[in-house]
Amino acid sequence: MRTVAWRALLYFLTVFVSVPSAFAVEPWCRITSPQTGPVLTSLVHQLERERNRLPAPLPRLHTEGTLPHEGLYDESVEAKRDLPLMQKAALVWHATHDSAWFDVARRYLLAWVTTYHPSFNPIDETSFDALIDTYAIIDSALLPADRTLVRAYLEKWASGYDDAMEHADSHSTWRNNWQSHRVKLVTMMAVALGNDVLFEKARLLFRKQIMANIAPNGETLDFRERDALHYVVYDLQPLIQAALAARTRGEDWYHWTTDQGASLANAIGWLRPYVSGEKTHEEFVHSVVRFDALRARAGLKGYSGMFDPRSAGALYWLASELDPSLRALAEKLLAVPATFISLCGQ
Repeated sequence: MRTVAWRALLYFLTVFVSVPSAFAVEPWCRITSPQTGPVLTSLVHQLERERNRLPAPLPRLHTEGTLPHEGLYDESVEAKRDLPLMQKAALVWHATHDSAWFDVARRYLLAWVTTYHPSFNPIDETSFDALIDTYAIIDSALLPADRTLVRAYLEKWASGYDDAMEHADSHSTWRNNWQSHRVKLVTMMAVALGNDVLFEKARLLFRKQIMANIAPNGETLDFRERDALHYVVYDLQPLIQAALAARTRGEDWYHWTTDQGASLANAIGWLRPYVSGEKTHEEFVHSVVRFDALRARAGLKGYSGMFDPRSAGALYWLASELDPSLRALAEKLLAVPATFISLCGQ
């Protein structure tokens, strides 16, 4: 019954609700090599130290709900170092057309695709956005057999998330930051694969998440549950990434607004006074999640004390790609944006 209702809602929102088109269709990376400047030079120097490092994929990763030195935490953190490395190699290849960096990106991509078994835990898997980026950037240069392999892997992964969300229960993890990370991953995979059906589902999932997670005044469910701006940032950043992926298809998800007035743009606006320093907030004081207290006692950074606005730097740099008026604030928070923004623009 739930599946029937889901499909009916999908049909209504994709057929009868207008699609927010405000951008021209763009490539995954909008930045061309002459624009990259010293950022590229610095990145190449960093990567040279890693050029001969071998991929170290694991079949399973798990950090969610665990502390350092527990379970698979340490091994997972170490293995995940591969993900930004492959993304950066792909970015350097995109900017320089140096095949050596394509080879590095391809080697890491294929190593993970042939080893890792998706768990469909979005917190454990959120950093795989770098793997999706890598595929999207180097796709055109892959051999047909490699492309077929990676596409089949991503299609199956995305379908698994889609199936899980079709059977969601009433638990808050289907409305809080967990769902935002699911939406990000599915949207990025849909766009990277050029899968129209999956993209329509991703659009619906994004809209449902805005309706479920963000109040008309911009306050998020995660703030109400965790009493922490840390989790507002962690909730909104994947939604911004989903909106950036949708922009490559010419759609404006950032300003899409519910009938009640909720939108991603409003949520970024709600957070802004805390990020600019107009307001302050002591983190996690009234959190309803026991694990937050455990992390605070373990001394993990960011789980007690006052909110540090600089921790929202990456979020506001990403948001400034959709709303240029945020650029000055982003620069105040973080002088230099993430490499991906500098070399890709998404």
